[in-house]
Amino acid sequence: MRTFWLVLCGGLLFGCQPSSNETPSPVEATTVTVTEESFGQLPDGRPVTLFRLRNASGMEVEVLNYGAIIRAIRVPDREGNPGDVVLGFDSLAAYLQPHPYIGAVVGRYANRIGGARFVLDGQTYELAANDGPNHLHGGLKGFDKVLWEAEPFTNGNEAGVRLTYVSPDGEEGYPGTLRATVTYTLADSNALVIDYEATTDKPTIVNLTQHAYFNLAGRGDILNHELQLFADFYTPVDERLIPTGEICPVAGTPLDFRTPQRIGARIDADHEQIRRGRGYDHNFVLRHTERGALELAARVYEPTTGRIMRVYTTEPGIQFYSGNFLDGSLTGKGGMVYARRTGFCLETQHFPDSPNKTHFPSPVLRPGETYRSRTVYAFDVAE
Repeated sequence: MRTFWLVLCGGLLFGCQPSSNETPSPVEATTVTVTEESFGQLPDGRPVTLFRLRNASGMEVEVLNYGAIIRAIRVPDREGNPGDVVLGFDSLAAYLQPHPYIGAVVGRYANRIGGARFVLDGQTYELAANDGPNHLHGGLKGFDKVLWEAEPFTNGNEAGVRLTYVSPDGEEGYPGTLRATVTYTLADSNALVIDYEATTDKPTIVNLTQHAYFNLAGRGDILNHELQLFADFYTPVDERLIPTGEICPVAGTPLDFRTPQRIGARIDADHEQIRRGRGYDHNFVLRHTERGALELAARVYEPTTGRIMRVYTTEPGIQFYSGNFLDGSLTGKGGMVYARRTGFCLETQHFPDSPNKTHFPSPVLRPGETYRSRTVYAFDVAE
């Protein structure tokens, strides 16, 4: 296991910091099923399939093989009434129009790479500049815009779908043929498990994440959601939202979510980082007790419904994005208009611009190695 150094504001952080011991609680076994149905056709005639995962506890997840998109997550509120807690669209046509990665898996490299280039083993690789001068979420046609091979499965008290995409050498400027697999598994404990794996035939970089926009109330804005992040540090960004390379403490800033805070309480604070992100759009350094262990990263509570979401991950960072650039131009499921801050993202990840920040955890994958990452979204209700 390779240790790593992180540059701090005024010092160095070695390895990782202690984190919460909270883990998902087991529940009595139930039956989980997976079914599939047509969701339309791509312009070239290839069919798109919707997979529906259900358990007996009242949770339902809809997954598309286009973009590995999570289209819906339905979970009960404190009264037992189910509600959809993620943004999405009613038709494939809407997903084929420009939108901010709603519900999709993004890659090869999630988040931003400064200058749309990186150096690996002495060679410079030029990527698509699709975010000003920078590269964002895999480029012009990232993993969010491709059709994945899909294989549904059942396994005891779990069911899911395994999605595979082979990205050819040179796609969007990345070296190596990358074989990526994303597996969605619905457990009987109202937990959605997402497993990522990838292999390559040449040295490359990889950083996959899920870009779901959550709203635990199912409507309205997300400002009254209470968020807790198990992170003592974050990575400040410059004017183009590229990390400066520093790792700074959240203490004394509006980015301090070490204890539960209303998302809206300080979202427009007079603080340089808040101004640059137009709210929250920052990577937080998670306090893992052991590198690569599955540990609690975030907890969100929505008071009107009582819904709780806990996020567990093996990743070193999590991007909290408060939907600042949603602008009302998109109409989602059931005619809901996606106005500013009607959804938030918690993207588990390696840090942004890691290929150009050698003191950040390395995203390099080499032949003979397997990239593995796990994230769990676990749902519950408060009494």
